[in-house]
Amino acid sequence: MARHFSMLRDFQLADWFTLGNAFCGTGAVFAAMRFLQEGIIRDLMIGMALIPLAFIFDALDGRVARWRNQASVLGRELDSLADVISFGVAPAALAYACGMQGGWDWLVLSYFVACGVSRLARYNVTAESLSGEDSKVKYFEGTPIPTSLLLVVVLAVAAYLGHIGPELWLGGWRLGPWLLHPLVLLYALSGTLMISKTLHIPKP
Repeated sequence: MARHFSMLRDFQLADWFTLGNAFCGTGAVFAAMRFLQEGIIRDLMIGMALIPLAFIFDALDGRVARWRNQASVLGRELDSLADVISFGVAPAALAYACGMQGGWDWLVLSYFVACGVSRLARYNVTAESLSGEDSKVKYFEGTPIPTSLLLVVVLAVAAYLGHIGPELWLGGWRLGPWLLHPLVLLYALSGTLMISKTLHIPKP
């Protein structure tokens, strides 16, 4: 008979690293929300610091799985879901907290998240066809979603220098009924590179 929490008992060591990734991403979203409530810059910086920590967990879960020879379909799905939170939703939430709150900004940030979700779904579907004789995927189609860490680094520098909110780098442009902050176009570029079919990135 199945016992309570039996699913958790089935988790491998690598899966707990993956959950650490998701935990950090969720914490970053909450930190962004708290900054919007309280206006304390420390909360925003803590949220940004959690993304590199999520990146470390993301790198370690694959290494641990290979070390223990415990790669699984469940682990791959967990990894994708955690990545959506930490490298998709969280960077978008942090950008919003930093001042990218115009109508066009919403569309671009939503596009960025949608690209990340699509990128991970495509990888999960095509992983077998992209793998070689050793069953290891040789390259990524499009940039991996954890590259959004670079966007968070840009935001962290801007926040540290006080260039957020009304002082956001490059300011804001009124285009029709909505406001666009040009800095958000970095998210549009990142999302577009993630869903590229022709850009091949060697997988370490």
